[in-house]
Amino acid sequence: MSAEPALVRAVARSARTILFSSVFLFFAVSAFGQDSLAFRRAEHLRRGINLSEWFAQVYDSKGYTKEPFETWNTIQDIQLIKAMGFDHVRLSINPAPMFRHNQADRIPADYLASLDAAVQMILGEHLAVILDMHPDSDFKDKLARDDAFVEQFSDFWRAFARHYSAQDPNLVFFEILNEPEVRDPYRWYGIQARLASAIREGTPNHTIIAAGARWSDDDDLVFIAPIRDPNVIYNFHFYEPHIFTHQGATWGASFWHYLHDLPYPSNPDNVKAAEALEPDAIFKLAVARYGSDHWDKSRIDTEIGQAAAWAKHWNVPLTCNEFGVYRAYASPQDRAAWISDVRTALERYGVGWAMWDYSGGFAVVVKKDGQALPDELTIKALGLKVPPVVPGDAGKP
Repeated sequence: MSAEPALVRAVARSARTILFSSVFLFFAVSAFGQDSLAFRRAEHLRRGINLSEWFAQVYDSKGYTKEPFETWNTIQDIQLIKAMGFDHVRLSINPAPMFRHNQADRIPADYLASLDAAVQMILGEHLAVILDMHPDSDFKDKLARDDAFVEQFSDFWRAFARHYSAQDPNLVFFEILNEPEVRDPYRWYGIQARLASAIREGTPNHTIIAAGARWSDDDDLVFIAPIRDPNVIYNFHFYEPHIFTHQGATWGASFWHYLHDLPYPSNPDNVKAAEALEPDAIFKLAVARYGSDHWDKSRIDTEIGQAAAWAKHWNVPLTCNEFGVYRAYASPQDRAAWISDVRTALERYGVGWAMWDYSGGFAVVVKKDGQALPDELTIKALGLKVPPVVPGDAGKP
């Protein structure tokens, strides 16, 4: 083989390398610039609330049917959300009731009709809406281990995105999956990219919301690199420390349900009463460590700052679309203090947020006798306004 062809090939390779590098640099700058479409769209997601137990996590005995869809939240609820000063809602949607085996792109029309009515009700009050795919753990487990199921979910997402592709892309967002449960972050990176591609095939213009591999935690978010799509907002959830935010909960860690009135901020002395409630030495130690870790405003700021630094490094928009404290067993004042500290830190770093949730276990309003009663402490902790007039029939069936 002569030297001349080898030289020609070497020059060609160099030219391709330069071209690829230039294209990649252009993509990186244009895709992830502060003036990008995703950054502009993220401005519609500054202060939000999660609408749970409506189209996901349904505990009503009637299940996923038309009657609870029409009565769980009404126009008065949406108007109240607007009156409190929220600018968007995150609408949890369980895909399983719509999912047909090997025909996932054939979404039942009756289910879509109920969902359409809810979306139009939200948009009619000039609120943005995140359509959040929020399945149960068994659905997510299939995604984690079954490639064929990933392809079916891709078919579903493509059809679902196409169905909503005519809606205003400045106000309607598609969240790939709530709190993935994939132990291998590399596998999740591939799954998420595949699902994002399917959404993009269904709608070329809408903004996608992506997250890390396990439970949308901030530490899993900072592991990944952005997917190769310029129109994506990245998301994390913040419930740190869970021992405080989930005290009394009967799900998650078994020892949480022993706890009540665990204080915030924490120090070694003020946790001793809660420490005495734990019957197991290991869990006593967990409470003691919560005290010695001095969870306070500064600690929360540091934790959220890690996620913000990741977003700044990649020059991508970031949201925190879940944070909150389980209401039943936490001191209302300490709960409000934690919410205020998290919200303040998020806003300091320019991160939009959506609290969990509207009227569930972490609620900003309490529904009593068919009426939605705003919690003044929580509303003020969120930096929002208590409505002067509460619609009298908000939430009535």
